[in-house]
Order: sequence, then structure tokens, then C-alpha cells
Amino acid sequence: MSPDEIAARMTGVVAPGPAGRLEAFLPSPVAQNHAAFLAFLPDGSLACAWFGGTIEGASDISIHVSTLAPGAAQWAAPRRMSGDPARSEQNPVIFVDPDGRIVLVHTAQPAGNQDECLLRWRTLVHAGGQISAGPARELDLPRGTFVRAPIVLRDDGAWMMPVFRCVGLPGRRWTGSHDTSALAVSRDRGETWQLTEVPGSVGSVHMTVVPLGGGRLAAFYRRRQADFVHRSDSADGGRTWSAPRPTDVPNNNSSIGAIRLSDGRIALLCNPSSAATSQDRRRSLYDEIGDGGDARPDAEGGCSPVWGVPRAPLALCVSEDEGRSFPLRRIVEDGPGTCLTNNSLDGRNSELSYPALVEGPDGALHLAFTWHRRAIKYVRLAPGWIDGRGA
Repeated sequence: MSPDEIAARMTGVVAPGPAGRLEAFLPSPVAQNHAAFLAFLPDGSLACAWFGGTIEGASDISIHVSTLAPGAAQWAAPRRMSGDPARSEQNPVIFVDPDGRIVLVHTAQPAGNQDECLLRWRTLVHAGGQISAGPARELDLPRGTFVRAPIVLRDDGAWMMPVFRCVGLPGRRWTGSHDTSALAVSRDRGETWQLTEVPGSVGSVHMTVVPLGGGRLAAFYRRRQADFVHRSDSADGGRTWSAPRPTDVPNNNSSIGAIRLSDGRIALLCNPSSAATSQDRRRSLYDEIGDGGDARPDAEGGCSPVWGVPRAPLALCVSEDEGRSFPLRRIVEDGPGTCLTNNSLDGRNSELSYPALVEGPDGALHLAFTWHRRAIKYVRLAPGWIDGRGA
């Protein structure tokens, strides 16, 4: 589909798709839409947040949220939740706390300088089918701290927010070569935060925590080196972590989504491609706005990031051994996945990327992901779809 054809489908209407699934292109008033996040709200509505504007890194990029009411056949018109004229606001995360308060966390950076990012926290109000945001406050975390994955509760009630640290070296632009992962932990309902670093995590980012039960947790990581999805363990409720180690799922230096299903298996939604499967490369994530440095290896202790590996296919991978291996893999969407440009209007981008994944009370899987940088696509997979069942 051309960008204009995609735009014509961005109505939010949920309609039957192939293999009995339901799907929709979410409505949006802007040209670029990326980095979807899904969460169920207290009334059962499904909320989708993403960032949108002209192009990633531009100061008109802000957070948008749309909702799908229980039983509704159309996503609501999106509402803009942020708008800083000096910073690109990206990577929204929605969290419903134990008291039912809805919180939005997102990043805010000047242009392509991710190492200068700050985190903003807003309370959301959802009433009468409308969602709105309160004023933002800056979290007390170091500049360069990014979010992407859901906040999880620790066994003592503390909040654990997976983060990755975008580290720039003195006198050089950020390139991703020294990025690491950590958990930001709050014991006072989000008022203050302390960092717990993940050892040996240079290049392992987008940490996504999956509780396994009995105080054990697994975390899954995107890789700057575009080799494999990595995994680490915690046996003490998330207080300490092992160093990330590779799974058998390739990764293309693009985002992943991971959850534990109601049947105990781990589901991983990602692009199972890597630098070993494609020669496509681009200089940096922000080369089009002239503010992204380059991908050269940096000083000792860093890695060599790889940008531009195709972001397709989009596949649902399933593990029965707590995420150590994923032998069952089913393609959700396929296409060229070309991502050598972030432009949403010239038709050259065809990525199917940055997926979000949640399981509904009935066992249905709800997915949202970037479609050619032009739209956010929503897909509902019937219970049993993973195993080849379900209408």
C-alpha cells in the first residue's frame, strides 16, 4: 500500500481480516505514527498509546492515545497527551497502579540526542469514553534514561520500571554503542526512583520483564548489535539479575514485546531477522535529521550498533521453557520490512515493527505495531490462534 492508501484506511474501524482475525488501522491526524503500547484500563477498555508527528526526533513528535471500549467496533479518535515545542516526545508506557490510577510515562529528547532525554510522568483520566492527561513532572532519573516496556510490581509492592540508559561519550554524539539496561525502582508510588543496573548489558536494551512465579523473573532484550534477542534471570524478585545471554530468536536492533500467557508459556512478538540475514544498513537512527552521529565502534567497553536491518516479518514466537528457546513461530504480518529511511510519506519505508502485546481475559491476543511508519495497526487474534486453532 502507498502512504495515501494507508491513510485512507486509518479509520479505526475494526473489521474481519485473514484467518478469522480482527484488525484496524488506528486513526491519527499526523504523518508518522510509531512505537505502540497497549494496556487495559480499569473499565475494560483497551488503550493504545504511540508517538506521532512528522519524523522521529523532530520537536513536533508527541504522545497520542486512542481507546477501544469493550464490545466497540471502532477505535476512538486519538487525543494528544503531550506537546513540548523543544523536545521530541517518544516511547509511551501506560501503567494502571494497584489503586486504579492510570499513569503515562514517556521520553522527551532534543532532536536525535537520546543521551539528553528526560522522563516525564503524567496522570491520565478516562471518563465518558474520553481520555485526557494531567500536567507532566520530570522523574528523578539520570538524563538519557529511556522507557519502552511495561512497569511490573515487585513481591513487596515496589514498582519496577524497565529502562535503558542511552550513554554518550564526552565530546561525541550518542550512537547507541554504550547503551545498557536497568530497573528503576519506586517504593513510594512513583514519587522517587532508584536504579538497579543489569550487569553485562552493554548493547542489550528495551528490557521487558516477565514474571515466572515464585519470585523468579525473566527479562528479554533488543540488541544494538542486531544478532539475537537476549534473556536474563532474577531469582530474588528482580533485586538482582544475571547478565543477558542469547536466545535462539534473531533480532534486528528493533523493539520486542514479551508476555507470559495464561497457560504459562512465554510469547515473544518481534522481527526474527538479524545482521546475518541482510546486508541492508543505514548510518544511524537519526541520519535524516542530521543529528544521530554514526555507528562507528566507540571507545573501549562499547559495542558496534547495526542500523537498517529489515523490520519484517512480524512473528509470534512461543516458548515452553521459560523463554530459553522458541521453537513455535507463526508469522503475523510479512513484507519487505525496509527501514533505510524514517520518512512516512515517500513510500520507501515498509517496516512492520515495534510491537505491543497483551492477552485479554478471554485468551484473545491483542497486538499493535508500526505499519510502514505511516500508521499503527491493531490485530486481535482469537484464542488458540498460536496453535493453529480458533476462528
